[in-house]
Amino acid sequence: MKKIIRFPLVWMLTGVILLGLPGFMTQKLFVNSQGILSIIMALAGGIVSIAIYWLVMKFMAGRRVQELQLQRAGNELILGAAVGLILIGVSVGIIMMLGGYSFTWSATNAVGSILAMAIGAAIVEELIFRGLFLQAVEKRLGSWFALAVTSLFFGLAHLPNPGATLWSSIAIVIEAGILLGAGFLWRRNLWFAMGLHFAWNALEGMLGIPVSGITTQGFFEVQLSGSPWLTGGSFGLEASIVPIIVSLLIAIPMLISAHHKGNIKFKR
Repeated sequence: MKKIIRFPLVWMLTGVILLGLPGFMTQKLFVNSQGILSIIMALAGGIVSIAIYWLVMKFMAGRRVQELQLQRAGNELILGAAVGLILIGVSVGIIMMLGGYSFTWSATNAVGSILAMAIGAAIVEELIFRGLFLQAVEKRLGSWFALAVTSLFFGLAHLPNPGATLWSSIAIVIEAGILLGAGFLWRRNLWFAMGLHFAWNALEGMLGIPVSGITTQGFFEVQLSGSPWLTGGSFGLEASIVPIIVSLLIAIPMLISAHHKGNIKFKR
């Protein structure tokens, strides 16, 4: 029985199912909440999700949960958020210079809901994709295969989003799946991946740009001009070619550094 429980596929699927429950319940609660209450709900759900992940990894996978060390949480969250802000800031800046985006101040905003959604997505999705999925596959088939598979499934997971197309999912595979996976392999830390994911979604939402097809009500309203290849169209920035290029310019050095640090594992 112990051998079955410790098998990567078993603890991975168990963790995914258990993490899906608080994530779904919390989302239902803060969707109808506003302001600070929605943020508190998202943080509470995040804490529960982290606790579930820790218990699964500790008692089912039978390993130390070094990727969630509290001592490193602050620094890694800040570093990850800085990378996320650079990615979105540079991408939006390039599109603006090419005439694709212009912004006007919005009379109303729902920043509390934007931050709550960003917190919930960053925590639950990173625990599932980089925490459970990547490490389970990596244990049997190595880091490179795990990075490829988790990136593919991360893109496919966004296919049901409003306005999603095959292209938008391919774009997310490259820009988000590879970048977030590379960040985890580089730092071997989920706080870093969460910080990057949160800053990405939060800044995009506050600028009024749709986040993977989900319309946001941020501080600004964005006007699009030109080809969807440049602007991303109604799906948002993720479907633009610009962040794909920028994210690869960030991810490749991360992967090189991960290799030099000995963080890349190979098939057994």
